[in-house]
Amino acid sequence: MTRLAILVPGGRGQLGAELVRVMSARPGALVHAPGSAELDITDREAVADAVDSFAETARDADLRPVVINASAYTAVDAAESDEERARLVNAEGPAQLAKTCHRNGIPLLHVSTDYVFGGDADRPYEPTDETGPRTVYGRTKLDGERAVLDSGARAWVVRTAWVYGARGGNFVKTMVRLSGERDSLSVVDDQIGSPTWAADLANGLVELAERVAERRGPDQKVLHCTNSGQTSWCAFARAIFAELGLDESRVQPCTTEDFPRPAPRPAYSVLSEAAWREAGLTPMRTWREALHAAFETDPEALRGATG
Repeated sequence: MTRLAILVPGGRGQLGAELVRVMSARPGALVHAPGSAELDITDREAVADAVDSFAETARDADLRPVVINASAYTAVDAAESDEERARLVNAEGPAQLAKTCHRNGIPLLHVSTDYVFGGDADRPYEPTDETGPRTVYGRTKLDGERAVLDSGARAWVVRTAWVYGARGGNFVKTMVRLSGERDSLSVVDDQIGSPTWAADLANGLVELAERVAERRGPDQKVLHCTNSGQTSWCAFARAIFAELGLDESRVQPCTTEDFPRPAPRPAYSVLSEAAWREAGLTPMRTWREALHAAFETDPEALRGATG
């Protein structure tokens, strides 16, 4: 097992927390996962100091360093009226992080999103498919991808979608909360994607980090990593109710038009796992298996959530 050191900007979020958990189980590994209050990715000097210090610590401990950027401005609706901040966090911050990684000779894994696509496909999106974001969030994330890949750093972009976990707010926790507040609820049934448990995503990213640290990283620089299969938000909500032992018929389908939002949601944003598999990385289990495992692993965090 490679002796890894991982720096995780955005380390207090749901993905960052799972990366800490995965790395803590590896003998001799080092993980530093600062939250935004500790490391503001939009502060160039702070980013440079953090990466420089991390590189020195890893060298002193004879560890192989990798940076996994989990920081992002993810408030999709708020971004429509806060483009400047979204751009700072999603594009300019990653650009500076990549430049500093390049200067230190540290590989970078940058986490991105399904929102870089237009959402009008009829088959799973491949990493090489044409992008066409329809939101400020998607455009700024795409700009961040390009900046990272053009930086000269040994960098990979990993797109994911519909992430939930024990830390922070997410769809699963919201459904749990609403199940105790309402006799019935309506959930959109005409948006299709792949729910992804943060713990499975973290394991996939650490496996990829190990590969790139050993200079065995895939030639393909953009990869997709989600739990496999696809579903609608409504069917996802019904599966959550099933995990709670509740009547799934309490969840009723509705359309996107019934719930207009400031930022349009993709009608279809399933990401193909083909490139991930072709790179020799461990295939992700189905979203339904992952959801069951999530409730078994973190029952208090998910069932006791307040959204």
